[in-house]
Amino acid sequence: MQCLWITLADPEPATNGQLIYSKGLIEAACDAGASLTVIGLVRPQTKRPLIDPSGIVWQLGREQPKSSWRRLISRDPGAAARVAPEMVQALESALTEQSWDAIVFDSICAGWALDRVLHHRRQSARPPHIVYVAHNHEITVARRVARDARGLKRLLKVIDRMKVIELERRLIASADLLTSNTPDDCRLFAADRGNQPVAFLPPGYGGPRVAARIIDAAVPRRAILVGSLDWPPKRVSLEAFLVAGAAILAEADVGLQIVGEVETAYLEKLRRRFPSVEFVGPVPDVQSYMAGARLALVPDLLGGFKLKGLDYAFNRLPILAMRMGLPGMPLRDGHSIGLFDSHQALAEGVVAMIDDFPRLNAWHERAYTACADRFDWKRIGRHLLAHMREPADIKRRSGTVDRKSDGASSPARLAAER
Repeated sequence: MQCLWITLADPEPATNGQLIYSKGLIEAACDAGASLTVIGLVRPQTKRPLIDPSGIVWQLGREQPKSSWRRLISRDPGAAARVAPEMVQALESALTEQSWDAIVFDSICAGWALDRVLHHRRQSARPPHIVYVAHNHEITVARRVARDARGLKRLLKVIDRMKVIELERRLIASADLLTSNTPDDCRLFAADRGNQPVAFLPPGYGGPRVAARIIDAAVPRRAILVGSLDWPPKRVSLEAFLVAGAAILAEADVGLQIVGEVETAYLEKLRRRFPSVEFVGPVPDVQSYMAGARLALVPDLLGGFKLKGLDYAFNRLPILAMRMGLPGMPLRDGHSIGLFDSHQALAEGVVAMIDDFPRLNAWHERAYTACADRFDWKRIGRHLLAHMREPADIKRRSGTVDRKSDGASSPARLAAER
């Protein structure tokens, strides 16, 4: 299968959830037999060859930032405005010089290419299938971001929200195949497209797996939060949790460590504002930090699959999260995870559980077992390509929109395909 894949940027190094998901899907699709040409932004951290050892062709361009005025008058939302002239040239050449079986829009960030692809499709004797790989239900995210903004920033976010609504609806309407990485978002997308098929496409996990672990008094009385803080909604969630919970944890002598990619200026701001919290920042290897904590936190206020949940589960860290924080993971509240309705309750849950070694160990065992045979990239790649070859046949093959599935291929159904 000849596949043109349009993504935000070279996903290596994969320093946040979006890049991890894109990297995993690109490599899994290649491993499953797709012949891939990938268009995206070049990143300064890597020097990617034109053709990598797996045979993937990379067409990368260097971003030329737009002025605030040009971003404001652009039809595209901010997420889809990051594009280089070389990317536009690569797309036009690819559409002119080669016939494609499928063109993949990897997140709304690829939406800048939609008009060009639709024009090509109308003119083509053999039009390619269009695939929209959604990372989030972006309309929901944009509404939340606009609601949380203040002052002039709120007006700008409201304008951006309107652009997001238009672009995501156009992507949904144009797609022969629409995928989403959580059952909750699958249901939202299904409603958006009149109960047409939406394929459930969770991420895989390729990181280390801790074979066994005992949490006891030798492990510091510490909770940890791992992940990138380069996305505004994550910052809003984190700050809301720290306002509600940092003092509660400090008073109970429970340490809190925040580890992951973050801008230096924002990191220093957090350190000044919340002196009781240890902000580590980016590290080469997060595994040793997870081994030095008794439990892990997910304070996120938005849905969408959180890949840090897989890091926690496979490193045997018991998880406490907001009720909406970890959709798509096969964990049960009070059995293999603790779910809470407020940030204060989440902090109080940490205090209540931090010394409960039987429960800590039981929860991480159950979470590991529940996730152990899921989240396999190779299987997910085969699943994606099966849909891409026959996008009109999604409903019959893996169950999406029908009375039983309510808009999403269930994790159980995916497990049965292994």
